[in-house]
Amino acid sequence: MSAKAIHEATGKSYLNKFLDQTVAVPSKFAIVTAETNWTSIELEHPWLNTQKLVAKPDQLIKRRGKLGLIKVNADLGEVKQWVADRLGSDVTIGNSVGKLKRFIVEPFVAHQQNEEYYVCIYSHREGDAVLFHHEGGIDIGDVDSKASKVEVPIGHSLDINSVQTQLLPNIATDRQGIVLKFIEALYRVYVDLHFTYLEINPLVVTGGQVFILDLAAKIDQCAEYLCKHLWGDVEFPPPFGREAYPEEAYIAELDAKSGASLKLTILNPKGRIWTMVAGGGASVIYADTICDLGGTSELANYGEYSGAPSEQQTYDYAKTILSLMCKETHPDGKILIIGGGIANFTNVAATFKGIVRSLREYQQKLIDGKVSIFVRRAGPNFQEGLRIMRELGETLGVPIHVFGPETHMTAIVGMALGKAPVSRPVKQLSTTANFLLPGGQNGNQSVPGSGGTASGGGDGGPVTDPKSAVSVESSRAKPSCHLFSRETKAIVWGMQSRAVQGMLDFDYVCSRQAPSVVAIWYPLVGDHKQKFYWGHKEILIPVYKRTEDVMRNHPDADVLVSFASLRSAYESTEEALQYPQIRTIAIIAEGIPENLTRQLIMMANEKNVTIIGPATVGALKPGCFKIGNTGGMLDNILTSKLYRPGSVAYVSRSGGMSNELNNILCLNADGVYEGVAIGGDRYPGTTFMDHIERYQDNPDVKMIVMLGEVGGVEEYKIVEGIKHGRLTKPIVAWCIGTCAKMFTSEVQFGHAGSCANAEAETAVSKNEALRAVGAHVPRSFDDLGTTIKSVYEDLVSKKVIAPRTEVAPPPVPMDYNWARELGLIRKPASFMTSICDERGQELLYAGVPITDVFREDLGIGGVLSLLWFQKRLPKYASKFIEMCLMVTADHGPAVSGAHNTIVCARAGKDLVSSLASGLLTIGDRFGGALDGAAKQFTEAYDTGLIPMEMVNSMRKKGQLIMGIGHRVKSINNPDMRVVILKKFATENFPSTPLLNYATEVEKITTSKKPNLILNVDGLIGVAMVDLLRNSGCFTREEANEYVEIGALNGLFVLGRSIGFIGHYLDQKRLKQGLYRHPWDDISYVLPEQYGQQ
Repeated sequence: MSAKAIHEATGKSYLNKFLDQTVAVPSKFAIVTAETNWTSIELEHPWLNTQKLVAKPDQLIKRRGKLGLIKVNADLGEVKQWVADRLGSDVTIGNSVGKLKRFIVEPFVAHQQNEEYYVCIYSHREGDAVLFHHEGGIDIGDVDSKASKVEVPIGHSLDINSVQTQLLPNIATDRQGIVLKFIEALYRVYVDLHFTYLEINPLVVTGGQVFILDLAAKIDQCAEYLCKHLWGDVEFPPPFGREAYPEEAYIAELDAKSGASLKLTILNPKGRIWTMVAGGGASVIYADTICDLGGTSELANYGEYSGAPSEQQTYDYAKTILSLMCKETHPDGKILIIGGGIANFTNVAATFKGIVRSLREYQQKLIDGKVSIFVRRAGPNFQEGLRIMRELGETLGVPIHVFGPETHMTAIVGMALGKAPVSRPVKQLSTTANFLLPGGQNGNQSVPGSGGTASGGGDGGPVTDPKSAVSVESSRAKPSCHLFSRETKAIVWGMQSRAVQGMLDFDYVCSRQAPSVVAIWYPLVGDHKQKFYWGHKEILIPVYKRTEDVMRNHPDADVLVSFASLRSAYESTEEALQYPQIRTIAIIAEGIPENLTRQLIMMANEKNVTIIGPATVGALKPGCFKIGNTGGMLDNILTSKLYRPGSVAYVSRSGGMSNELNNILCLNADGVYEGVAIGGDRYPGTTFMDHIERYQDNPDVKMIVMLGEVGGVEEYKIVEGIKHGRLTKPIVAWCIGTCAKMFTSEVQFGHAGSCANAEAETAVSKNEALRAVGAHVPRSFDDLGTTIKSVYEDLVSKKVIAPRTEVAPPPVPMDYNWARELGLIRKPASFMTSICDERGQELLYAGVPITDVFREDLGIGGVLSLLWFQKRLPKYASKFIEMCLMVTADHGPAVSGAHNTIVCARAGKDLVSSLASGLLTIGDRFGGALDGAAKQFTEAYDTGLIPMEMVNSMRKKGQLIMGIGHRVKSINNPDMRVVILKKFATENFPSTPLLNYATEVEKITTSKKPNLILNVDGLIGVAMVDLLRNSGCFTREEANEYVEIGALNGLFVLGRSIGFIGHYLDQKRLKQGLYRHPWDDISYVLPEQYGQQ
């Protein structure tokens, strides 16, 4: 989303803060809602009790004065009553019905009618327009015809002389200077705060002062990263007549946290028809089709998911929609349309897995609600996605009808609404994502209307050589109508390995002689080379850090494909424009601030550089070149025959719909000659007309297809071009968004530019205008393919298009990772893990989400139990583990491990090296007795030896009993660590047979020597065996296995690491120097030295 409306109060607060107070009186206002405490706001705004007031709703309502929604010149009591009478009441404005929920109360400014003026600033493609009229107020009428206008071109400042001479001649001379100063300051704030629209009506000038009475404004939401410190936290209210739902806010939050696009607008929560559509353009078309077929009143939502969301993100999105849909039932049942075009890079199977999870979760509610589901999707891995959907249909208990690219995109809408019979899916071609399987497509497939041949867009006649199937343009200078050729060389900004490999695979399947990508430019890494595939062969593509290096080393590269983020796209594009060799730039990023985009357009126009985007997937020229992910993966490139040129060129705003057009043109004509997605942002770098004029001038293009949309007026340039004879080739045109006029409130569709601000910007008006001048405009998008086929067949019959024999492309090997994703191959994994999974939306410890770990307060002991033992141990077990870590954390600096750590720390070693030095001392002699004690005591106990027999047996073997004995502590001076752990175990464990056994052994050993006590290692060892065996969580075999593999020693290692790190930090904090052991603490014992005889 780009330009978004803000509350009047928000706009006035910005002007209060940033507009010079010498040019206008700061606006005072108070906000009143149902939660307002009048006593509190009277204390906060004392002027409420001392001045006459104005009250009005602050909910994006236009013409409030005409509607009687302003209370003027009233005291506080009257305002309170007026607001109370209307607060929460329903009001009908046009076709919209909404509740009045928010009011703004301001001081009343007494003035005369001739002191009211009208001021408006708005942005457009070429610059900003400043409008002014000397008569403001509610009776201003048609502003466009009355107001005077001054244009401010991009890159220029507001011309004060023009303002004075063109805008202000009709106001009193003594006020001109005041208003001039105000407009100048207002425009600076407009630019600095990235407003896109700012209207003040009326602006009152009285008593030598300027007052801003009524204000309406929009700001560029995409500029938030630039203006957050200026805007603060800004609320974007919904249009009047549409409620703000928490589910919408939740999806907006998901969208903000994701690199993907997730949008949801709830139109009618009681509606029967729900949609879950992939792609901004496709989502509009599905809404259009539903409305065209009479479903407007039952359409419940508008939204889209796109940009390769993860399985978890799609699950969250789908779950939100299902929760809304299943809140109540409908007597006729409900319909869920899961639709979309042919994806360019989104893994369809991954997104469908998320949708399937949510459908299973709501299975019973879907059955109770008599829901019918219709699915149509295509793109990378769509076969797997459709397969899991069909399998779900066999077990879910509700009907699921599944279709792929063989079915027209919106055909499922007619089926869902009962306007067309539910057809049986057509058998798919045997293609995969990167390879054409044998028998999936033969070299002589027929093309519609061509009698078994396909047009190559050249001089006609059969073609037998695969290379000659594509017109070669390298032998002549490239005319202005050509952006790309078979020799085009490109630089890619960003480490987008998948996109680069896709471009190389396209080159290979088009039988190019050399790869199109010659270099990668990425300032965040050093110069190196990246490995890619050219067919079967591995090649290296250089990566450069500095711009001058990449341009100097590749002077023949004239295309830049920029995957820079929205924050860095402006700077990187501006830098690239300094190099004359760059003639075309594709900007993929969505959401670049409009002011920055317009500056880029201006710079590009000055340098005669073509910009495709922003917010685009790119462009392609079959047989020659493609940008990034355009055209999708190779299965779509093959099935849509994008490896050779056709006769039809198209231009579209939507990137996703460009891929759908590739499919439609392949099915209904001889395919694509060139296709460009100009981008969904409000100001694309190039317009429809820019490209259609190129197509008009290109003799190889025989017909043109244009897919426009609601919002903007660029399509009218095509109308004028046809009307004045500039465009003479057949043009099939359709503007999406015809549903917008049927909604009772304004809807911002998926693209930033998809919102009509005037009647002329509606899709319906555009389609009518195009039809009136002779463009071929279908009745609806459903008929687009039929219209294209009709025009194409007419051109074939007139021999304008000369058919050519179809030639099969060379096969391209499939990437190993993608083949594995498709389930076509298998390979033993190099590693196996069963304790942790970081791949999904949320980290899992032994299957437990990390949020559950914190919500259930599992603690360190609980985490250790999950990661070490793959089980949720009882609370007492987790607590005991934590106690073990606590008591083993440290035992002073004199022990060998701590000593080594200290010596390393003082030698200047880092934390990890010092810690490793200390840990390497752990063994049988220091700290490693836990496992040994557990094994010895367990073996003696399990074999039935009584404690005395165990002691005698170890004596006979000449072995020490592990876990028995202490250098300092004794039976008379017990180790409190042992006392604490022993007490906890005996009081909380279900049983402690091995601990009891070890205690009896201790009685025997201490009777001989008082320091032969059960030490902390021994106690932890035997107590942990009791815990493993008697907690009910492990079998005897599992318990023994954990002892054998060293799990118990792990407790000492983990605990003592805490102390070792403490000693390291202590030495660094004390700034201790290099340690050298004193000589007097070393006994030098050398062989006797005898003098020579």
